[in-house]
This record gives sequence, structure tokens and C-alpha cells, in this order.
Amino acid sequence: MMTKKLYLADTCIGVFAVDENGNIVEKVMYPKDIGKVVEELVAVSEGKMNNAFSQIIESIRSREDLGDITLIVEDPDIAREIIQKGLKCDVAIAPEAIINIRKNVSKLSVELGLFPDDKVFKEYLHEVSLELTRRKLRRYAQKRDLLAVQAIRAIDDIDKTLNLFAVRLREWYSVHFPELDDISREHEEYVKIAAEIGFREQMEVNKLIKLGISEGKAKRIVEAAQKSIGAELSEIDMNIIKVFANIWLELYELRERLTEYISQVMKEVAPNVTALVGPLLGARLLSLVGSLEELARVPASTVQVLGAEKALFRALRTGGKPPKHGVIFQYPEIRKAPKWQRGKISRALATKLSIAARIDFFTGRYIGDELRSKLYERIDEIKQLYPKPPKKESKPPTERRKRR
Repeated sequence: MMTKKLYLADTCIGVFAVDENGNIVEKVMYPKDIGKVVEELVAVSEGKMNNAFSQIIESIRSREDLGDITLIVEDPDIAREIIQKGLKCDVAIAPEAIINIRKNVSKLSVELGLFPDDKVFKEYLHEVSLELTRRKLRRYAQKRDLLAVQAIRAIDDIDKTLNLFAVRLREWYSVHFPELDDISREHEEYVKIAAEIGFREQMEVNKLIKLGISEGKAKRIVEAAQKSIGAELSEIDMNIIKVFANIWLELYELRERLTEYISQVMKEVAPNVTALVGPLLGARLLSLVGSLEELARVPASTVQVLGAEKALFRALRTGGKPPKHGVIFQYPEIRKAPKWQRGKISRALATKLSIAARIDFFTGRYIGDELRSKLYERIDEIKQLYPKPPKKESKPPTERRKRR
């Protein structure tokens, strides 16, 4: 008995099983919902069996009249899945039976009553093509979230290095000009003075003003330099201090460039999250969970305490109060709010962030302005409802244990 061949042709309207003469033996049509159709098409493009493929294979398996058959598909991964289901399957690249079905898909869609005419079908095909392109571009863009994660982690590493180097430079340069440490508290300003001017004898008001220092502070620095009790340094000593200070400035410039880069990537990958909390805090949230997908899947209660895991586990272990916020404390409205309002504002922000992450990951639609507006409304409501701290509950006095 000769083995029959059935060709499985996936199209934009469904999956068809066609014999060697081009006759349709079985068919499973996609739903009219464009979103669901695109999901089916994306699955096939990634070498996975979609719902329509699964249904048509089950229909073929249940038909006794077909006898011994071999299914022919174009994708080896789908062929492997079919074989695992107990059916014979071979792979063929663009067989004529499948090509003919795809050529006549417009005519078929009208004959099957899916669309009233060819024009309506083409409009539908145009919408599906646009959505499919959007979905694939969004999936590509979502992989870029890992770039934002690595960039924000690099910024964290640079910040640690900058702080460490600034402390070392202050101790080093203070051997020559100790009074500057108290006058200039900002690291960037202090490093610029050491890198650009160096010797205290060369401190001049005009030079300091060019570095962005106010005139009043510049005069104080010059006066302190003239009365300094620091040690004298040679050219060799000062040159190496300047090299060290310039390395600090280069690292600081790199940090600024990474910040700009994260802003660009986050607007592309997670525009709604960025609209709510800004690119740096948004990237930090992605870094804590690992990716945009993970952020989209965790509940709002988890988003609220991301970065405060140690405090949370300690509270669970000891029975103490759990933390009200984690890294989202960096959000200005939480940081500036009174303590009794912070928990409620954190909860409101975490809820909106959870929604924003899901929209960014699953649809890519931009509703950041709307989410931000609703968040501000909720924050104003919290401030009006809770203007004063809650009254502390008075605990009954406990009796002291009598000493034996």
C-alpha cells in the first residue's frame, strides 16, 4: 500500500492540509481577532506548533479514511514536534502544493466566506502585516533591555570607584592644601581644582571662576591657599596627583555618557516605565529583577520592595515591620513626602509601574502621560487625606517581673 502525502500549509487565514493533487483535506481557520492571529503567526515563524497546527494534526489523526499518511512541512522544528506526537513527517522546502495554496489564499478566503471580497481581505492582510512587524520589532527591542541593565550596573560600579578615588585624592592632595577639603565639599569641584590648577601658589580667583566656582568661594580658596599649613610638593609629586585627578574626571564623563545612553535605550525599550520614574530608576528596577519581562510578571507588591530584600526577610524572620519601599524611594515624591505618607505613595507608584511594565512588554503602546497623570492625582489625594501623622496606639503597661 502506497503512503499518502499530506502537505501542511500555514497561511495568514489558517492552516490547510492539502493532498498531492492540491485538494484541501482538512483546514483550521484562525480567529478574526488580529492580535490572536499575529500570536499564531509569530509562533510558526519561531518554529513552534501553534494552536491551528495542533488542531489540524488531531483532526488528521482521528480520520480513519486517510490510512497511512506522511505529513510534509517546511520547518524542521515543527516536523520534530509532529514526529513526537506519533505521526510520520518529512521536511520539504517550498513544495508546489503549499505554494499553490498561498497563491490562492485571497480567493480561498472569499470562497470560505471569511471576507466578502478581495478588497476587504487585502485590508485585513495589511493590518495583520503591520501588527506582525510591530510585534517582531518589539521583541527585538525587548532584548535591548539587557543593554540598559548592564549600563546601569556599570554606572553603579563607576559610582563606587568615583567615591573611592575622591576620598583617596582628598587625603593625597590634603598633604599640600588641607584647607581646601573643608571649603570644597563637592567631589567634582575639588577634583577639577586639583587637576586644572594643582599648586596652591597658583590659585587665582579668575582661574577658579573659569572652573565654575562662585566668586565668593573662589576668594575664600585663594585666601586659604595663601595661609595654608600644607607641605610643599615637587613637580613630580603634583604631576602624578594631576594624572589621578584627570582619571577621575574621565570616569565622571563616562558616567554622564552612560546616563545619556540609558535614557535613549529606556525610551525605546520601556517608554511607559521611563515616563513614570525616569530612565535611571527604571533601568535600576530592570537590573534588580533581571529584565523587562521579569518586571512585567512580578506583582506590584514585589515591585514596591525591590532593593529592600534584606529588610523584608529580616522582618519576616523576626516578626517586625516590613519595609514600605525599596529602590523606588529614589522617586522624588516618595523621598520628599512625610514618613506616614511614604508607604501609601510607594504602593500607588508600584501599582502604576506594574501596569507600565506589562504594557511595555506585551503591547508596546505608550500611555505614560496618562499613567503619570493618574499617579499624581493619587499622590495629591493621599496628601489631602493624610496631612497629619496617625495617632500612636498606647500600649498597656506591662508588669515587671518580680525578682526572686
